Amino acid sequence: MVLALGVCLLSMLAVGAASAQDDAEDEEIDYPVEPPTDQPLPEYEEVRQEGDTEEKVALGEMLYFEPRISETGTVSCNTCHNVMEGGDDSRPTASGVHGQVGPIASPTVWNSAFHSTQFWDGRADTLAEQAEGPIVADVEMGMPDHEAALDRVSNNEGYRELFEEVYGDDEVTLDRVTDAIAAYERTLITPNSSYDRYVQGETDALTEQQLDGMETFQEVGCDTCHAGPAFSGQGPGTAFEAESGDFYGHPNPTYEDNEQCQEYVDRFGLMENPGRMGVTDDEADEFVYKVPTLRNVEHTAPYLHTGQVTNLEDAIRVMGACQNDEELDDEQVEDIRAFLTSLTGEYPEMTMPRLPTPSGESMMPFDEDAQLEDVADEDDPFEEEVDDEVNDEVDDEPEEGLPGFGAIVGLAALISAAGLVALRRIRAEE
Repeated sequence: MVLALGVCLLSMLAVGAASAQDDAEDEEIDYPVEPPTDQPLPEYEEVRQEGDTEEKVALGEMLYFEPRISETGTVSCNTCHNVMEGGDDSRPTASGVHGQVGPIASPTVWNSAFHSTQFWDGRADTLAEQAEGPIVADVEMGMPDHEAALDRVSNNEGYRELFEEVYGDDEVTLDRVTDAIAAYERTLITPNSSYDRYVQGETDALTEQQLDGMETFQEVGCDTCHAGPAFSGQGPGTAFEAESGDFYGHPNPTYEDNEQCQEYVDRFGLMENPGRMGVTDDEADEFVYKVPTLRNVEHTAPYLHTGQVTNLEDAIRVMGACQNDEELDDEQVEDIRAFLTSLTGEYPEMTMPRLPTPSGESMMPFDEDAQLEDVADEDDPFEEEVDDEVNDEVDDEPEEGLPGFGAIVGLAALISAAGLVALRRIRAEE
């Protein structure tokens, strides 16, 4: 009897505790300003896929930092999407092998796991599919084909051992390479921003100016596109789930007839790229681009798909005029900027991985005869430049009636040229 009463009391206490917890969870937070979304940035487990083991993530990280799968051995994924900073390359458009420049800006890789598609035009459905393109793109890694890149990896015994550990055998395939890179990229999440703390109940996490900016952000309609916890309209809790292949984009410019927007169109080249129409061939998709995340946006300048907008304030003005038909004043711009800084989360500690290196053998192909021929064909730029200057001087016709003048000029030119050569060589050595 006593035992039964004890069990009954314990059950009642447990039910009461659970009910109190449910009440606390259901209790509405009294926000000073209602947030555009009450969801914090999702955690890694929300996007982690089955099979994303620690070993696979580690292999993917190595491949992400591996420059030897580019033609020149100088360009890796991290070259254009630098995880040691904002996840982009801080350039207007990316620079690939041989100094070639791409047509469009590199978006950040941080929190890209929440996107429903990849690339500005959404042509890749998943992170793994996105990783295939740059390897063979002429202006990026520049490999002649994927097989050439896979050979570089499979010829490395260290990589083969890692592939066997992760996949059960040492076969290096394109699917496995991109699968591992994607597994690593899904870990690149920046949680616990001041905004995240705010929506979780820490209502003093935002400054007064950030609260004003959050209110303005909603009043002018920025949250129409930049919705959801990633502020991209995509990811958990939205209609466009992560890596689903469902494109979520918007035209830029939308209000090209806005007088201020017309200035920005010309100034920043907003209509020089066809956008998603380049993928679909549908005129309705002209100048349509994927809505990017605003997470950590203060760290991802320059802005927009053209990469021509150098600071966040101008980016806000462009978006106000061209997307919302609003000419924002300076106070509105500064307040929105302050709010956007509240979306900067905590970057995980990053350590450069040590890449597998074959002992006594290069992963890069090397044609010794071609290298020697290239060296032999090279001319001394100093010598060539001086020779031209000397020839120009000596070829000048002497003035008539001045015997010996040409010889004097020629001698002076030679002395001057010799001095110039010596001076330039000294400077080159310095």
